[in-house]
Amino acid sequence: MRSSWYNKLVLIVGPRPRVHWLLVCLVSALVLIALLGSSSSNAFDSVTASVRPDIYSNYRRLKEQAVSDYLELKNLGANRVKDFDLCGREKENYVPCYNVSANLLAGFKDGEEFDRHCEVSRDQQYCLVRPPKDYKIPLTWPSGRDVIWSGNVKLSKDQFLSSGSMTKRLMLLEENQISFHSDDEMIDGVKDYSHQIAEMIGLGSDSEFCEAGHMNQLVAKFSWPLREGLPAIIGNFISRQLPVPSLSYDMIHCTQCGIFWDDKDGMFLIEVDRVLKPGGYFVLTSPRSRQRASKGKIPTPFEEFTQKLCWNLVAQQEETFIWQKTTNSRCYASSRQGTFPLCDGEDSLPYYKPLAHCVSGTTSKRWIPIQNRSSGSLSSAELIIHGINPEDFSEDLDFWRSALRNYWSLLSPLIFSDHPKRPGDEDPMPPYNMVRNVMDMSAHYGGLNTALLEAKKSVWVMNVVPLGERNTLPVILDQGFAGVLHNWCEPFPTYPRTYDMLHAKGLLSHIASGRCSIIDLLFEMDRILRPEGWIIISDKLGPVEIARTLATQLRWEARVIDLQNGSDERLLVCQKPFVRK
Repeated sequence: MRSSWYNKLVLIVGPRPRVHWLLVCLVSALVLIALLGSSSSNAFDSVTASVRPDIYSNYRRLKEQAVSDYLELKNLGANRVKDFDLCGREKENYVPCYNVSANLLAGFKDGEEFDRHCEVSRDQQYCLVRPPKDYKIPLTWPSGRDVIWSGNVKLSKDQFLSSGSMTKRLMLLEENQISFHSDDEMIDGVKDYSHQIAEMIGLGSDSEFCEAGHMNQLVAKFSWPLREGLPAIIGNFISRQLPVPSLSYDMIHCTQCGIFWDDKDGMFLIEVDRVLKPGGYFVLTSPRSRQRASKGKIPTPFEEFTQKLCWNLVAQQEETFIWQKTTNSRCYASSRQGTFPLCDGEDSLPYYKPLAHCVSGTTSKRWIPIQNRSSGSLSSAELIIHGINPEDFSEDLDFWRSALRNYWSLLSPLIFSDHPKRPGDEDPMPPYNMVRNVMDMSAHYGGLNTALLEAKKSVWVMNVVPLGERNTLPVILDQGFAGVLHNWCEPFPTYPRTYDMLHAKGLLSHIASGRCSIIDLLFEMDRILRPEGWIIISDKLGPVEIARTLATQLRWEARVIDLQNGSDERLLVCQKPFVRK
């Protein structure tokens, strides 16, 4: 039987991010840290028009005009705008909403102090998060996959040496770099482990992981996967659900977790069950599991909980155990072992809701076993299940294919060079890849992600579905892409300086129509964007002009481009400078 895989959700709460990145065959992964143009304004005739041949030759004028606009706005006499100040050094690696001290003072305990609490740590101070003293622009991809600058992560030599033997086997801390081992012995070990899991779940070989499509991965306790160019967000499910819908992933993988899965009456395992697709797998590799095993079986209450969830222990080898979720939604009501109760209603918007002590997704139209899903693009029938007209989906994708060609033609001489272009510099020699981590802040169907894959660009995309917009995250995840729900009135769950490019279409208008502030949004964009990173905003003229004025106060180089398509839509193209105190 051919295995149809889209998403692989892997929860690793142990020091093996490099091993499991290779395990998923070098494809894009969602990492969850748990328990943690031209100056004449006609760069594009329209977003659907063919690429203009003069875009490459005119990008210098675009950049020079951006500097001219910046200086003009800064020199308006007594009424000129003032640059925002830099934050103190204590903010260099600060992640809003995860303030443990403030959470403890607010009364959170029993692990909930490590959870996300934006209402507690809300900070209205407007200042620019500076990079650390030794911060350097990341190496180009794929070199940046194997080597990261030690000054770019909050990790001292003492912390590294005490972080575990597996970590030390995977990495070498040199004078100013963290180098990930890639010797033959380690690679063979990874291949053996990957092949072991493939055999345990009945695949012919580990190559079928790659053939199956994109696999999303959850990794815990590490802050550097994004620095390597791997997808990541910060989060946990100590007390709240993950910000993804039910029935989203083919596999959840957890190694050396340190999670007490049988705590809280099995609610951690219920959350795993919630996000697994029917027929999906939960892979647990842990010496602790082996020590607790009795004659090859996990003892109660863990075993009792898996039986109540209708999971079947399909394989066990040494420290690795694999359970498979049932494909029969009626099993939860008919199991002889007794099951957890069923949730009332559909799990339509799981945005950091409290953990539930009930099973969800059994009545969903998306209850389709992974073995019955088509590989590759979603079929018309699958789109209809999501409530999406196949013609609308196709038109949206055609739009993004054209838009991407325009974006690439405008920016490639600037952002895909060894050294980002600055006014007065000679033309760089493309196409060295300076962009790896991309966020689509209002992703809709994930069309930009699809267009990037089709164009064979070596980037990954974090597809964000804004709260308040139509919830299209299920169709994004079913395409095998990384994605989350997010309320842009709040900070995004990531470290500072983690993205190379931010893209947002219509997000300013969405923000302005609600209770959120455009200035708060731009400050958050500045926080999560690395120095010399890029921003592309597509929106109506009014919000774009507001953002352009604020961009100068944030010290961004900014330029508004008229699409010349008869609408009031504009592009705002910005670059964040490398600012030091």
